[in-house]
Amino acid sequence: LKNVRLETGFDYDADEVIHTKTDLFTVEIEDGKILKISPNSPNAKAIDAKGFLMLPPFRDMHIHLDKTYYGLPWQAHLKKNRSVKDMIAYEQEIIPKLLKTSTARTEKLIALLQSYGTNFARSHVNIDPTSGLNSLKNLQAAIENKKKGFNAELVAFPQHGIYYTKSEALMKEAAKMDIDFIGGLDPTTIDGGIEKHMDFVVQLALDHGKGIDIHLHEAGESGIKTIEYLIDKVNENPALKGKTYVSHAFALRYLDKNKTEEMAEKLGSAKIGIASTIPLSGTPMPLPALYKHGVEVLAGNDCIVDHWSTFGSGNILQKANLAAQIYGYRTEFDLSRILKLATGNILPLDDKGNQQWPKAGDKANFVLIDASCSAEAVSRISSVKSLINNGNIVF
Repeated sequence: LKNVRLETGFDYDADEVIHTKTDLFTVEIEDGKILKISPNSPNAKAIDAKGFLMLPPFRDMHIHLDKTYYGLPWQAHLKKNRSVKDMIAYEQEIIPKLLKTSTARTEKLIALLQSYGTNFARSHVNIDPTSGLNSLKNLQAAIENKKKGFNAELVAFPQHGIYYTKSEALMKEAAKMDIDFIGGLDPTTIDGGIEKHMDFVVQLALDHGKGIDIHLHEAGESGIKTIEYLIDKVNENPALKGKTYVSHAFALRYLDKNKTEEMAEKLGSAKIGIASTIPLSGTPMPLPALYKHGVEVLAGNDCIVDHWSTFGSGNILQKANLAAQIYGYRTEFDLSRILKLATGNILPLDDKGNQQWPKAGDKANFVLIDASCSAEAVSRISSVKSLINNGNIVF
C-alpha cells in the first residue's frame, strides 16, 4: 500500500499535547503480516490508500452474535419484557424459531460489524435447555464461513441460569467444545445465591483451562458481593488472573468514592477485567478509577437490534466517542487515548508520543479511516474506508 497515513508523534505547547503528527508511508504486506514500513513512494505500483489514516482494527468485546433480529423485519422492544426472568421466558418461546435462521443472520451481523471496521469479537452464546448446543454450533458455522475477514472468541453463556433451568450438564458439554470462556449470570437474582453458581463457573473454567466472563447486572449489595467473591476465587487460583472478566458490573456505578477506589484496586491487583457497553442512563461506570488502578477495560455493543434492546449500531468506535463525552475527554491527548476502547487497548502512539504500532512483523490487521489522527477519528466517529484482516482486503 502507498499513501498510508501513520501517526508519528505529538506536538506540544509547554506540556500540553496540541496536535498529532502524521506522515505518509508505504506499507508492504506478505503472508498476512506487515513486511516493511518505509518512506512513501507515491509512484509505486501499489494499492493507493489515498492518505487515509491507518489504525488498529476494532474489537467488539461484548456482543451476542447468536441472538439478533438483524436480517429480519424491524421489531422494537416489547414492554412486557421487564426483568431478566421475563426475558428468559420470552426466549424460551422464540429461540426455536430463531435457530432456524441464526447462522445466516449471524453472518449478516458480522458483515455489519466489518463495515464499521471490526475484525474481532468476543461473543457470548446461549447454552440453555431450549437452545441445547445448537446456538453454539450455528454460531461456530457462521464464524467459520466468515473467517477470512473476521475472528472471534466465544463465551459459553448460561443465559437462562445454571440451576434456574438446569443448564449444568449443557455447560459441561460446551466446555469441551471450541469455546474460550465460561460465562455466568446474576447468581443471586437468577440462581438464588452467589457461592453455588460462582463455584460452578470457576471450577468449570479451571477444569478445562478456560477464562471466565460473567454477566453481572445486579446493581446492589449482591452485585458487589459477587465481584468480591470472584476476586477471592481468582486470587486463590492465579491461573485465572488476566483471563477473568465481569461484564456490565453495574454495581460499581453506585459506590461512594472510597469504595470505588477500593474495588478498582482489588480488581487491578487480581487482574480481573471489566467489559462494558458504556451505559448512558444513570450514574456512569467508574472508568477513570478502573484505569487508574490498571484494570483492563473492554467495550462492546452487546445487543444489536434484538429482543433485549432496540439499540446497538454495531459501531464500536461510537462507544469510544460516547465515553469521551461522558467523561469529558475533549483534548487531543485524551481523545487519542480513549481510542483504546475501540481497538482492544492497542494505540498507535504511547503516552509520550512514541510510535508503537504498527511494526514490521505485526499481523496485517488494520483499518483505513477518513481522519487526520486518532483524536479526530474518536471525536467525529469517522467513516471506515477499508478493513484488512490478515492481509485480506475485506472491503
